[in-house]
Amino acid sequence: MKKILCMCFLVALAVGNVFAQGSGEAAGAAGDGTTKTVVMIVKQSDPWFDDMALGIEQLKKDTGMNVYVQVPASGDPSLQISIMENLIAQNVDAICIVPNDPKSLIPTIKKARDAGIIVVTHEAPDIAEYVDLDIEAFKGEEFGALFGEALGKALGGKGQYAGFVGGLTMTTHMEWYAAATQKIASDYPGMQNISKEPYEDSNSIDTAYSKTVEILKAYPNIKGFFDCSAHGVGISQALKDKGRTDLKVVSLAVPSMSSNYIKDGSMSTGFAWRPADAGYATAAAALMLINQETIETGTDLHATGYENVTREGNIAYGFAPLEFTPENVDNYNF
Repeated sequence: MKKILCMCFLVALAVGNVFAQGSGEAAGAAGDGTTKTVVMIVKQSDPWFDDMALGIEQLKKDTGMNVYVQVPASGDPSLQISIMENLIAQNVDAICIVPNDPKSLIPTIKKARDAGIIVVTHEAPDIAEYVDLDIEAFKGEEFGALFGEALGKALGGKGQYAGFVGGLTMTTHMEWYAAATQKIASDYPGMQNISKEPYEDSNSIDTAYSKTVEILKAYPNIKGFFDCSAHGVGISQALKDKGRTDLKVVSLAVPSMSSNYIKDGSMSTGFAWRPADAGYATAAAALMLINQETIETGTDLHATGYENVTREGNIAYGFAPLEFTPENVDNYNF
């Protein structure tokens, strides 16, 4: 695992009093020595968010704050709302969340902020105006274009293709999908999208698998797929089982799930960012805001890819894309 925090950050924290360092030191503006509580609500339980939890645990170790993760039983947006309501009742200092359905959270976000709770989101740029800050690993259109470019090159610029998202309500997935299809339309006009809107895999390997089988029956001449959720391994496995290794797959990828597919070529390219780093940066930003620190262009959130964020409105962008190949995928441990 990459070391998220450098020694210079510890020095900066001690000097700038961004976070409390152990018991008895001032944690907030009042200097009352209280421990601040920051809770990260993830989308669901899977390897991606297991890695994000590692980043949160690291932040807890580094700062001494009460920073922890809450995991809903499924990707049902109502479960995230329920967790938020409970945290509001507990009067925590900050809530960080990776929304399954960002817009459905707006009323609860307003309630939290009215109660004086800091709210910081990740993967939710469309509701940035309703939160204290949204943290993104990169600009969505730039990341999505990588999918389109990779699939276009893999197909030699020709043939039918289909795109997947985790869900139509998932803002960032839809943003990446739009950017990918726009990149293909502009740079690879010999390619044809078989659907007017993306297929949904519901963030499920099994759903990605079954829908791929359905697509193969309906479009036997299809040449490639891209998936904006981390479950493109379902697509790759379906193609292997159906003997269609001639097709190309580009997907958001978790190395622990995707490495074998990337190494045997059934997944042409995997893209991601490090969940642990994103979780660390998001929760670190929340702690800074609790302590009335300013986050602006050039601010260091002390995680790889977020050392020099760009602030645009209520969004702070890092630059943290990863591309996995057969040569490098084993270098990543999440």
